[in-house]
Amino acid sequence: MTAMNPPDASGRAFVFGDRIDTDVLAPGGLMKLAPDALARHCLKAIRPDFPETVRLGDFIVAGEGFGIGSSREQAAVSLHLLGVRAVLAKSFARIFYRNAFNLGLPALVFPQADEVSDGDRLSLDLAAGRLRNDTQDRAYRLSPVPGHLQDMAAAGGLLAQLRQRFAVRGLDEA
Repeated sequence: MTAMNPPDASGRAFVFGDRIDTDVLAPGGLMKLAPDALARHCLKAIRPDFPETVRLGDFIVAGEGFGIGSSREQAAVSLHLLGVRAVLAKSFARIFYRNAFNLGLPALVFPQADEVSDGDRLSLDLAAGRLRNDTQDRAYRLSPVPGHLQDMAAAGGLLAQLRQRFAVRGLDEA
């Protein structure tokens, strides 16, 4: 179920409200499941059809405090495994934000999240900091993502970036 998003993909918006907790992204009672199995329960508590309907390249759009709760990395892992292209929210829990980028999942501050409707078709240009709502024919400038995080997302996450860096230097994997 491991997903890899093309850099210029467009996808549908799945819209959620404020304070989406890590416990609905990766339910605590199911943490013993393998990552792929855990991902099949992502957001089911508030949108039961989400794991079955989300597709590679789709987007999460949410309000304030996305990823609050525990620091479990599995919350971002589940979204990544389901093929989510990026999470666009008014604000993020700090640890979720970093976990997402570590996995190559862009987490972007998007104050205009309320202007997106469920099912809208979105296109993201991360490097340019632009989001386009093709359904509503609107364009947005996003808060800048630091260059090192853009590089990490483009590489597919922190581990992929480190593998590339070590390969360039000619170092063997330990």
